[in-house]
Amino acid sequence: MAYSELVKNFNHIRDYMREFYVYGFKCRNEFTKKSARSYDDERRRLESWLGDYMQFRQTADGKQVFLSIDSRMSRHNPLYQAWKTKSFTDGDITLHFILMDILHVSKKALTLHEITEQMDQYLSYFTKPRVFDSSTVRKKLKEYVEEGIVIAQKHGKTMFYQCSQSNCTLSVDALDFFSEIAPCGVIGSFLLDQYDTCENHFTFKHHYITETMDSEILCAIFLGMREKRTITLKTINRHTERISESQVIPLRIMISVQNGRQYLMAYASQFKRITPFRIDNIVSVTIGDINASFDAMREKLNRMLPHMWGVSTQSRSGQRMEHVAFTIQYAEHEQHIPQRLECEKRCGTITYLDPHTIKFEADVFDASEMIPWIRTFICRITEISFSDKALENQFKSDIEEMYALYGIEGGA
Repeated sequence: MAYSELVKNFNHIRDYMREFYVYGFKCRNEFTKKSARSYDDERRRLESWLGDYMQFRQTADGKQVFLSIDSRMSRHNPLYQAWKTKSFTDGDITLHFILMDILHVSKKALTLHEITEQMDQYLSYFTKPRVFDSSTVRKKLKEYVEEGIVIAQKHGKTMFYQCSQSNCTLSVDALDFFSEIAPCGVIGSFLLDQYDTCENHFTFKHHYITETMDSEILCAIFLGMREKRTITLKTINRHTERISESQVIPLRIMISVQNGRQYLMAYASQFKRITPFRIDNIVSVTIGDINASFDAMREKLNRMLPHMWGVSTQSRSGQRMEHVAFTIQYAEHEQHIPQRLECEKRCGTITYLDPHTIKFEADVFDASEMIPWIRTFICRITEISFSDKALENQFKSDIEEMYALYGIEGGA
C-alpha cells in the first residue's frame, strides 16, 4: 500500500530527496540525522511519488535504496511530484472548494458578508456542517489575494472579492520547455497539469532535474530581487552541519551550463564584497527591507561579469586580475575544435595564428575556475601560461603525473 502522508515541511523532503538521488547508495543505518522510523517514513513517502524510479542494491552492509532516473525515458521532471502533495487540513480543503464554487458561480464581485451568507446557505444542506467564522474566511481570502487567485477591490469602506480571470492562451510547447530548463520550472509543470494532453517535443542531453528541490528558495530570492530588498540567508556547511546566517543584497542567479549548479550572486555586508552562495546550501530565506544600494550593487556586478569565468569574484593569488593564455593545434579534420572555442570562450578572446593553430587569452578574477575546461584540450595544447605561477606549476605537475601514470615519455 502506498504511503499517503502529505508534506508538512518541505525542507525535510528536500534533504531526503538529495540523499536518495544526489548522493544515493546509502543503507538504512547510514541515515544518522533522524531515527530509523523517520527514515522509513520518508522512504515510503518517496516511494508513493517515485515508485517507478526507486531501485535497491543488496550489499554486505545492507540494502541500499536509491533513485535512478533516465532522462531518455522520463522527459518530464518526476521530482515535481513532491511539490504537488502539500499537507492541508480538512477545514482548509473544505473552505477552499466552497469559496471557489461561490466566487465562480457569482457573476459579480461579492462582499465578505455576502460570501459568508452564501456559505451558511451552502452548508445548511449538510447534517453536520463545518462552521467557519467571518475572521477565518477573511484570512483565507487575503491569502488568495496575495497568491493572485482572488482579486480584491475596495469601494468606499467595503472590500469586494471576485475570482481572478485569465483569458490568455499559453503555448503548451513553451510551458513544456520552461518547466524543464528554467529556474522555478515547477510553475510551468503546474500549468501543464491543466491540459488534458501534452505532446513531448523536447529531449534533453543534460537534464538537471535536481534544481526543482530548491524552487522555494529561488522563488523567495526572486521576490527579494524584484522588490530590491535585503534578504537574510541561512546556509548549511555540508561537512560540519553548521548553520550560519548572512544578510545580503540579492543581485543575480547564475547557473552552470556544465553541471546545472545554481548560485546566488549577492553583496554580503559581512564580507564587504559581492560573493556567490550555492543555492542547494541555502536552508531558508527571509525577505527584509528595501535596500537603497541595490541598483549600485547590480551595476557593480555587471562591470565584473566580463572578467568572471564562473562565479568567483576574487583572485586566489592576491592579484587583482589573473591572465591565462594557451595555444592549441588541431588537424584538418578536427574543425569541431575551433567551433568549440568559439562557443565556449566566454569572456576570453581567440586569435587564429594559422589555419591549424589558435591562441586563447583571458583576464579573469580566478583562473583556477578554468582548469577543468582547459583540461579538455590536453594533447592539443602546445603552450600554456598563467600569471599565477603556483597554479601554472600545479597544472603542469598534474600533467607530468598523468604522463607517468600512463608511461608516456616527454611530459608537459
